[in-house]
Amino acid sequence: MKICYFDAFSGISGDMSVGALVDAGADWTALESALRSLNLGASFRVEKTKRKGIAASKFTVESADQTKHRHLPHIEKIILAGELSAKAQANTLAVFRRLGEAESKSHNVPIEKVHFHEVGAVDSICDIVGACVALDLLGVEEVYSSRVNVGSGTVNTDHGVLPVPTPATAELLKEKPVYSAGPETELTTPTGAALLATLATHFGVLPPVRVISQGFGAGDKDFASQANVLRVLIGERIDASESTTVAVIEANIDDSTPQVLGYTMERLFSAGALDVSLTPVYMKKNRPGTLIRIVAAPEMTEQFAEILFSETSTLGLRIHQAERRILERNITEVLTSFGPVRVKHSPNGSFAPEYEDCRSLAAEKGVPLRSVLAEAEQAFRALRKS
Repeated sequence: MKICYFDAFSGISGDMSVGALVDAGADWTALESALRSLNLGASFRVEKTKRKGIAASKFTVESADQTKHRHLPHIEKIILAGELSAKAQANTLAVFRRLGEAESKSHNVPIEKVHFHEVGAVDSICDIVGACVALDLLGVEEVYSSRVNVGSGTVNTDHGVLPVPTPATAELLKEKPVYSAGPETELTTPTGAALLATLATHFGVLPPVRVISQGFGAGDKDFASQANVLRVLIGERIDASESTTVAVIEANIDDSTPQVLGYTMERLFSAGALDVSLTPVYMKKNRPGTLIRIVAAPEMTEQFAEILFSETSTLGLRIHQAERRILERNITEVLTSFGPVRVKHSPNGSFAPEYEDCRSLAAEKGVPLRSVLAEAEQAFRALRKS
């Protein structure tokens, strides 16, 4: 599977995305042809430049059309009239729909009546179309993203001076890992945020890949403290332990009953926690207590924090990020004398029967659990040798 990893260490915008993807090898002739098919009367160019010594490509749209305020139906009509592949067209429509939903919520107006300020301009339309077409030209099947540097300070918009990230950007990146570093300016625009929020399936560290190419897209400004570029890595997934970023949420509790803690654990697993553990600890003044630790996807942090506060007596939590390594896993079903059992296994030879399958069969057949586990292991070994 070919993936694209957006490394948004200095933020992301639509034009930076197009520049980076062209820099990584997207066919410029085919991309320009697709953009011209929109019939917006615009011209396009990609030029090599530098930001803090890093060679990058700068994508520019030039147009005499000064219209800035378009509604979603008008933009969708422009996109549908263009000569785009089915995938590029679908992705572009999805990005604008996602952006419209964010603007609708931010300004409390129906999505059909949202004025796409700035993003409705010709250059912004071409930025989003260009990024989606470039990803398709590169044969990208899945999009990943790093944590997103959104910037800080304020920005002048058609709505007046707004804080960074703007309401629309913040809404688009809700439950995504973001941070602020570098100059006090807008580093991630609504256009860039909409591309990631719509197309990226994972946020965090780079997954195991064989890198094919990389590209850098230049932003308009040249900062003194950091390179104002977006990097993309194009690569093919490889069979290796997957490295992902997880949130670790924990608290020391000394005044909740075992029943409450057991129920809390059940709720956390039901809500999608990757792991939950309860560890006996001695706290201050030698009081015995319990350390409850949750491993979860970063975007689920607030949900699990709310469960801990509502179900336990804790008044505070510790939250930090950690790297999680996962071997590739596959599932194979084997047949035992008790019934079918699924077995998880990885390329390095490790395997384990699914506990719930074995537990259910043991209860149903009235046999010891260890007997079901042993026969499932034997059946899998025999299958692997055949």
